[in-house]
Amino acid sequence: MNILEFSLLVWLGSFSAGFVGALTGLGGGVIIVPLLTSVFGVDIRYAVGASLVSVIATSAGAASTYIKKGFANLRLGMFLEVATTIGAIAGALIATFVSVKALTIVLAIVLLYSAYLSGQPKLENPENDTSDPLADYLQLNSTYPTPEGVISYQVHSVPAGFIVMLFAGVISGLLGIGSGAFKVLAMDQIMRIPFKVSTTTSNFMIGVTAAASAGVYLARGYIDPGLSMPVMLGILPGAFLGARVLVGAKTQILRIVFSLVLVSMAVKMVYQNLAGGM
Repeated sequence: MNILEFSLLVWLGSFSAGFVGALTGLGGGVIIVPLLTSVFGVDIRYAVGASLVSVIATSAGAASTYIKKGFANLRLGMFLEVATTIGAIAGALIATFVSVKALTIVLAIVLLYSAYLSGQPKLENPENDTSDPLADYLQLNSTYPTPEGVISYQVHSVPAGFIVMLFAGVISGLLGIGSGAFKVLAMDQIMRIPFKVSTTTSNFMIGVTAAASAGVYLARGYIDPGLSMPVMLGILPGAFLGARVLVGAKTQILRIVFSLVLVSMAVKMVYQNLAGGM
């Protein structure tokens, strides 16, 4: 395989990753890392570096559409980014001291459980009961557009969501996956905000989280321009397409796609670890 064929295949894979990442709020990195390591044989450190670049590109590609349409909660996203950025920097700094194989096994278990939680029935528009006092103080409650008109929603369990976001940042820094799965689940299951708001706000956030840890990987020389460029060029149009599809998509379908992607991620990670141990 010559460099042109390699770049073209990486571009196609990245385009698909960008589409799924924008549609589900995962960021695309969860697909890029297994794709580059298991299919193309790229060293995981360079795969993580390219993934972080792709996550930034995905966020930039999708977030503009979501903000313009009024889906993403910018105030909530910026508040939670305090936790994810701290976690991302910490995760990137300790990445060389942690067994990636052991971590991915634990991550796979968490993802399977997350897929189970995501698949549970839940109202698309949660009841507007009493919100968290901290959410009221920080003015995190907001509205989002629906076919029936603009609907308001309340943000719950802000401290618990903040803690999960800190963990999500650490995972992002360690594995370069953007940790969109944990961001979406934290907002959807713990903070109980509408699913489309969760996914769009996650896409807005992941770019900042990835940028925080990407600087550490760049300083270590793990970001290869020759690899990162086709990844970024593929993931950007995929992210734009995914963002446009999400606006009109049904929430239940998004939940099914979200769960399937989480399960496939978990299976892929377990398989890589088993294959690597042989």
